[in-house]
Amino acid sequence: MKEHKGAHAFSSNHHTVVTIGTFDGVHVGHQKIIERLVNTARAGNLESAILTFFPHPRMVLQKDAGIKLINTIEERKEILEKSGIDHLIIHPFTQQFSRLSAREFVRDILVHKLKAKKIIIGYDHRFGRNRTADINDLREFGKEYDFEVEEISKQDIEDVAVSSTKIRKALLEGEVEKANRFLSYPFALAGKVVSGRGLGKEFNYPTANINVEEAYKLIPKNGVYVVRSVIDGEPVFGMMNIGTNPTVGGTEKTIETYFFGIDKDLYGKFLSVQLLTRIRDEKKYDSVENLKIAMKQDEAFSKQFIKDNYAE
Repeated sequence: MKEHKGAHAFSSNHHTVVTIGTFDGVHVGHQKIIERLVNTARAGNLESAILTFFPHPRMVLQKDAGIKLINTIEERKEILEKSGIDHLIIHPFTQQFSRLSAREFVRDILVHKLKAKKIIIGYDHRFGRNRTADINDLREFGKEYDFEVEEISKQDIEDVAVSSTKIRKALLEGEVEKANRFLSYPFALAGKVVSGRGLGKEFNYPTANINVEEAYKLIPKNGVYVVRSVIDGEPVFGMMNIGTNPTVGGTEKTIETYFFGIDKDLYGKFLSVQLLTRIRDEKKYDSVENLKIAMKQDEAFSKQFIKDNYAE
């Protein structure tokens, strides 16, 4: 997969089949579109190209929307790289770009820059200034600029019955198993391990505090989760607490993971931690002793869950 930083940086000697979208989550619905894109390109001796945007259009056009995304742009790239596409074009979404008319977008971006001979698009896709153009307009442009348009039907999309919005909602409600089914892979939080208050060590549960730098990355509902990661090439399991540690007077949200069977200094390491299931809400206990009892119960639950679902 070749990555291009904007349509103007795109370069290829071949014509392309293009699909367009933000692809947040690259969920099972997106995967269906991408599979069709790749197969169509191979059958037509064309190259497959995804045109996606960063920042997310809502971040630019509705600055107060506060949208949180399932993937960081790096995570999105990593997932798309495994999909078999030839080209990923990450176009900067700006106010200026949003003002392109539908004709300018089709002519200047899709046809002249990306060399599109076929465009695969959802039945409800809208584009151009103020999103006024639809698939019927695209078909008319296709006649004028010599490209085909393939529609992903409403039935095809609704058969999958999944959307990025549904996944975000599931994560915010703590339903990670539901979100993971929609994604077809485990949702993850990634960042450098930073120093915390050191309370975990006092409880015999030394934790790795993950600092997620991207402010737009969605953080699931506070609570305790069973998790999995890879550390120095080895898969490891553990349990993660997302929250403020109210029992010990915490006020700032942290993401802390206790890994089972690991005795390593993880400070400064970059870790991606997959969330597998949610154990419980975070709560304020009457005493530190009761918190320790709860953590022992969380550990027992986690190990049983891992044994039931991931034992070799």
